[in-house]
Amino acid sequence: MAKQKIKKGDTVLVIAGRDRGTRAKVLRVLPRDGKAIVERVNLVKKHTRPNPQRQVQGGILETEAPIRLSNLMLIDPESGKPTKVGFKRLEDGRTVRVAKVSGATVS
Repeated sequence: MAKQKIKKGDTVLVIAGRDRGTRAKVLRVLPRDGKAIVERVNLVKKHTRPNPQRQVQGGILETEAPIRLSNLMLIDPESGKPTKVGFKRLEDGRTVRVAKVSGATVS
């Protein structure tokens, strides 16, 4: 599997879909599907049945659905602008993510 350009905890910009223009934090990445779950983005209504054993009340809940990674762009930590992501090998042998806009390393 290839290196991940977007990871959990990154701030991203949604560039396509009904939530286009939204800046939010990545909660979870699903690399096998090429998708991510982003905070308060791509909300869907889910009908749940009450389950007293699991303390689930039931009703209609709003949850985040996965969104394609191709519809997300990383926010540059220095400039705050959307950026493409590259990889750079350091002298000690580690590979780090690099923002193409500013050249800053992304943690």
